[in-house]
Formats: sequence, C-alpha cells, structure tokens
Amino acid sequence: MFRKRGRKPAGILVLVLMLSAILAACGGGNSTTGSASGETNSNGSSAQQEESKTTDALSGTIEIDGSSTVHPLTEAIAEEFGAANPDVRVPIGTGGTGAGFKRFATGEIAIANASRPIKDTEAEELKKNNVEYNEVLVAYDGLSVVVNPENDFVDKLTVDELKKIYEPNSKVKTWADVREGWPAEEIKIYSPGTDHGTFDYFTEAINGEAQSSRNDSQITFSADTNAVVQGVAGDKNSIGYFGFSFYEENQDKLKLIPIDNGTATVSPSMETIKDNSYAPLSRPLYIYVSKKEMERPEVKAFVDFYLENAGSLAGEVGFVPLQDEQYEEEKGKLAQ
Repeated sequence: MFRKRGRKPAGILVLVLMLSAILAACGGGNSTTGSASGETNSNGSSAQQEESKTTDALSGTIEIDGSSTVHPLTEAIAEEFGAANPDVRVPIGTGGTGAGFKRFATGEIAIANASRPIKDTEAEELKKNNVEYNEVLVAYDGLSVVVNPENDFVDKLTVDELKKIYEPNSKVKTWADVREGWPAEEIKIYSPGTDHGTFDYFTEAINGEAQSSRNDSQITFSADTNAVVQGVAGDKNSIGYFGFSFYEENQDKLKLIPIDNGTATVSPSMETIKDNSYAPLSRPLYIYVSKKEMERPEVKAFVDFYLENAGSLAGEVGFVPLQDEQYEEEKGKLAQ
C-alpha cells in the first residue's frame, strides 16, 4: 500500500543511536559524550545514552486489529517504529472496525484501528469489561466512489442517485434505473462488509442510517476491500466504494466518480478532503488505545511515535494529515 516513502524518521533515529554508541565506546566510561545538552548524570552517562538504553530495552508484542482503511497508516508507523525497536512485534489485523472493537472489548488487542467513531453499544461493552481507552484522531480520509474504466457514461453521481443504488429495498436493477438515458445494463454493486467502518460511514452519509443498505442478490459485500477493488476492475457495469488510499493504489484500473452534493460537484483529493468540500464523504480516522496497555512502555512508545510521525506518513499512504497543533492536542489527551 505504500508509495512515496521518502522520509524515514526511524531510520534517522537508528543512525543517531548508532553514532551515540560509537562515540560512547570511543570515549570510555569517564568521558562526556555528545548529548544534545552536554549534561551528564551521577554515573557519567549522557541523557542521550540513557535514552538509547531505554529504547534498546523495549520488547514485547503490540496487538492491533480493526479498520482495513486505517491499516496502511498504522502499518507504515509500525514499519518505522520497528526499525528502531526490533524486539517489539506489531502484528496488525484488518478484520474491520466492528471486528476490531469486539477484540478490543475483550482485552485481546492493545489498539483498535477505526474508520468511524466508536458506537454507543461498543462503548457500553468496553465499560462492562472495565476497558478504559483513549480515542485518538490520526488523519482524514475521503470515501471514493468508483466504476470500471470502460464505463464511458457515468460522469458524476448525485447523493440521491447513490442512495437509489444502495438504499434498502432499492428498485435499481440497471443503469437506466439510475438516470434516464443511461444503458439498461444490469449494475454489479460492490460494498465493503458490514463489519467495516467504511460501510457504516457510507450508509449513514448516503442512506441516513448506519448499516442501512440493500441486501439482495445484486450486491456483493466483502470483508476484504481488495476484493471490492477487483470486482469493480473486472466488470464494466460495476460500482463500488472504499477509502481514498485504495483508489490511489489502484487508479490505473478504476474510474473515480465526482459526487454532486447539491452545492458542488467534487472529486476526492488531498485538498477537497482537507477543506471538507468533499462532503458528505470526508471522514476522520482514529486509533483507540487501551489505558491499561498504555502502561506497558513499548505500547506508550509506539503511540507516542505514532503521533509524532503520522503527519509525515499520512500523505504517503493516501490520507490527509492533521495540522501540527491537532497532533499536539491528541498527545495532550493521552497525558490526561
């Protein structure tokens, strides 16, 4: 899922730590080495040396599951974090936001990726299980509506037309049922699975209620978002939707459809997602972190690393980063 991975903050950190170790070895135990402040403690070690020792000591496993949409960003963070902390494993599942919250509620995972805010029912389950957590905003996304590149007649879709296609008990069978003048060819409809936050967000934004959707033989739900991509790419009369990063990764085999929201006709892009003009399909992305798990030094270090580097990595995996001050606000929430 990665593209422009030009910046390697963890790699730089590793280089700094290696240089610190070399300087320490050359200088012996009684010498002052090159810490940023130049200060030493009672044992003659610099602050940087102490930091190096602490970082090197991190080990363990940080289990993460949830949204496949958020996965590319969390995976990019884990990749960079792992370069500096090779003894910390960070396995990341993509079961969907709902499935992630179920595992989060039972204490199986330390962090849940989420492409929508937690539901009241999910929060109640966490409370029942005495799982306290922090909600952390990490980036913004724009749900992208796509058709097959061979489709040469769909130039845009209104919100009402999207609703006609996806609403419960929809009467839409062919493109001609969507707009007069379009061909009477049967539409193959694709959607992320019902455990996905993307499905929840789309159905609420378009149909007016989360989880409200047609559920007949004409629509295919898939727990694997890549299967939705392949479905649309493989049939000229198909339509589907997913996070912007999936479109960016597969734009050579998909046709992106602008959305007429009644005010303007807008396509998702870094700019239109950031300024929220791509309404109503722009959305926030989150990670949810267990407060109990945050007591483990490797988990705290990972989450701190996440917020320090999400701004530089979000754009590389197809998301819109927060403003710097917003990341500082999110760090402040974790300190409470």
